[in-house]
Amino acid sequence: MPTREDIVAQLAEILHEVAGVLPADVTEEKSLVEELDVDSLAMAEVIVVAEERFGIALPEEEMKDMRRVLDIVLRVEKQLAS
Repeated sequence: MPTREDIVAQLAEILHEVAGVLPADVTEEKSLVEELDVDSLAMAEVIVVAEERFGIALPEEEMKDMRRVLDIVLRVEKQLAS
């Protein structure tokens, strides 16, 4: 199972590919919309790519609750552990 740091690094890479976010700007505390400027369409794509990359399924109905990078990290960890 990847470490939390590995997951954050992978998400930073995904956010860069999908939304043009600089990987150095991605930290667990950052707000996806307010601080990283990720819109809802890009967010949906981030989730799809994360699901493929980590080999998991993230429930679409939980997407609205994913406000910070940490929210995605915790869901990825939970799915990987199950």
